[in-house]
Amino acid sequence: MVPVRNEAHHLAQTLDALRQQANPDGLLLHPACFEVLLLANNCTDDSYEIAVRYQQRFPDFRLHVAQIQLPPQHANIGTVRRMLMDEAHRRLTNLGKRNGIIASTDGDTVVDKLWLHHIVREISAGSDAVGGRILTQPDKSHVRLFHLRDVTYRTLIARAESLFDPCPHDPWPRHFQHFGASIAVTCQTYERVGGLPVKPFLEDEAFYRALIRMDAKVRQSPHVKVFTSTRIQGRVAVGFSEQLRCWSDMSRVGQCQLAEPADAVLARLNARRQLRLCWSAQTVSLNDIEPIAQTLHIDPLWLASEISKYRYFGELWENIEEKMTSGLWSQRWQPVPIVDAIRELRKLIRQSVPANEPFAIQDPADNYLCAG
Repeated sequence: MVPVRNEAHHLAQTLDALRQQANPDGLLLHPACFEVLLLANNCTDDSYEIAVRYQQRFPDFRLHVAQIQLPPQHANIGTVRRMLMDEAHRRLTNLGKRNGIIASTDGDTVVDKLWLHHIVREISAGSDAVGGRILTQPDKSHVRLFHLRDVTYRTLIARAESLFDPCPHDPWPRHFQHFGASIAVTCQTYERVGGLPVKPFLEDEAFYRALIRMDAKVRQSPHVKVFTSTRIQGRVAVGFSEQLRCWSDMSRVGQCQLAEPADAVLARLNARRQLRLCWSAQTVSLNDIEPIAQTLHIDPLWLASEISKYRYFGELWENIEEKMTSGLWSQRWQPVPIVDAIRELRKLIRQSVPANEPFAIQDPADNYLCAG
C-alpha cells in the first residue's frame, strides 16, 4: 500500500520497484501473489494521473488507484495510511486470509527488489510484524553527517540490546527502524492491536509502540530494505523531513548533536532484562526489586505493585519509562555530544562481544568524513 501526496517526481520509480519484485533467483514474482493499493490524497500535482497511466500501461500489475480530497483537519499521513491499512485488512480477511500480510511503503520510496520476498520469509519464520531498513541516497551535505551519526548511534544501541537484553525473535544482526516507508504486519496482528492508531503524524511510531505494548514479535530485519528521499520540505509537521530540517538548522549555527550517554543505555538495558525476569516469575520479593528500582531511579514499592498489573511486559515497561522521564532518571543522565556517546558505546560493546565474533559495526559517519 502506498499513500501518495504530490509525488509526481518519484512515483514511477516507486511503482516500477513494486512491479518488479523478484525472488533470489531473479525471477519476477507472479502478479497474483500481491496487489498494490495506492491512494492519492489532496494532490495539487498530477500524481493521480501518473498512477492511472501506469495502471493502464501495465494491466497485469495488480495496481488499484483511488484519489480523495480530505478536509484540512484530516488531510494527514496518519489518516491516509490508516485508510489504506484498514482497506488492505478488509480485502484480505474477506478472502479468508487472516494470516495475509499488509505491507506499507511511501510514494517517495523505492523498495529493494527482494523486499516482498524477505518480508514473507520473516513472517513465515514466526514474526508478527517486520520493520525494514530505510536507506538514503549519499550526498556530502552537513545534514547527512548528522543523519549518519544518528544512524550509527541507534545501530549501536540495537547491538547493545542484542547483548544485554536479547530478544529471541529479533536477534542480531538487526537494525532499529520500524517506520511507514517499510513496515509490514499480519492481518491477525493488525486486528489484535486495534489497527493503526489515530494520529495525524508519527502514526508509524505509535503503531510500533502498540505492537511492543502487546509483546508482538517485531523483526527489524536487515534483509528488508528500501531507499527513500532526503527532502527537507516534507509533507508533515513532524517526521524524517522535519528532523533533517532541524539538523540543517543546527549545522548552520554550529550546535552540537546530543544523545543519551552510553552508561545510561547500558543501565536501562540491564534493568529491563532483570525486570523481565521478575515479571515472568510473577512472584518477586522487594529484595529482587530494589536494585532495579534504584538503577531506574523510581520507588521500589511502586515498582513492586506494578509488576502484577499487566498481561504484557511491553505494557509494564512503557509505564515504567513514562515514570522515568518524569523522575530522577533524566536528572541523573544528562545528554552528551553524540560523538562521545558513540565512542563509549563502541567501547562497551567491544568488551562484551564474544571472542569468536568480530566487532563488525561500520561507522558510516566516519566513512563520510574520510571520503570528504
